[in-house]
Amino acid sequence: RGQVFAASFRHDYDTLEARLADVRAEAQAAGLWNLYLSAEHGGPGLSLPDFARISEALGWSLLGHIATNCQAPDVGNVELLLAHATEAQRGEFLQPLLHGTVRSCFGMTEPEHAGSNPRYLSTTARRESVSGGDDTYVLDGHKWFTTGFDGAAFCIVMAVTNPDAESPYARAAMLLVPTAAEGVEHVRRLPAMGDEGQGWFSHSEIRLHGVRVPVAIRLGPEGGGFLRAQERLGPGRIHHCMRWIGVCERALDLLCRRAVERELSQGSPLAGQQQVQVWIAERRAQLDAARLLVM
Repeated sequence: RGQVFAASFRHDYDTLEARLADVRAEAQAAGLWNLYLSAEHGGPGLSLPDFARISEALGWSLLGHIATNCQAPDVGNVELLLAHATEAQRGEFLQPLLHGTVRSCFGMTEPEHAGSNPRYLSTTARRESVSGGDDTYVLDGHKWFTTGFDGAAFCIVMAVTNPDAESPYARAAMLLVPTAAEGVEHVRRLPAMGDEGQGWFSHSEIRLHGVRVPVAIRLGPEGGGFLRAQERLGPGRIHHCMRWIGVCERALDLLCRRAVERELSQGSPLAGQQQVQVWIAERRAQLDAARLLVM
């Protein structure tokens, strides 16, 4: 496992993904797979509060959620597909995610304005009738900070399908767009804290140039995108918060270890300094308060 973590810190993503595939196979064989899902879908059937506690423990590792197929944004996408996908959509998009053979991403945020709010989306999906065939959507738009787009098989794209809807919350829909579709442009991976990452560990800018997809790949009804986004956000907040509490617990543990091991010039440990003790105590209290708020 040390090789896997070392590769992540060296930003050697090709080595990391190859080794991570072995770890994921071991986790699946051990029954540590899809931990947030029912047995019917390859999981242990945990409740959301139970999984939240496991998510905190997984958060101690940078790769814990990926190793058990519980990583974002796939978790939220799977929950959406389970609730709203047709049988055909389940076969094409959901089952590969459950088996961990593909990755997905979620395209909502836009750079031109507050695109994280679905009321202000400018990406459009214009419906066209095709002579002798099924209707299609033609997508045009600009998305960024699309997590994990690099290497993903498909993207759940939020786009305006009903621009004249009376309510701004009834304008958009979610569309299952294959990333290999003609007109999907991967502009670049966006740097985060100086590193653009790769694969799982990246966020991308993408453009949609007249991308044609069948109406049958719409997830839920036209105009229902905002409700689906809110539905995705509910458990997603729990997943994210508990994962980051796990990350913070690990950081606090490292802080305490450093305070004990680091000696001052007079030979006493850093942990003996009252201000250091205050800092650690405050962080401990903040973490416990955050856990209580989430749970």
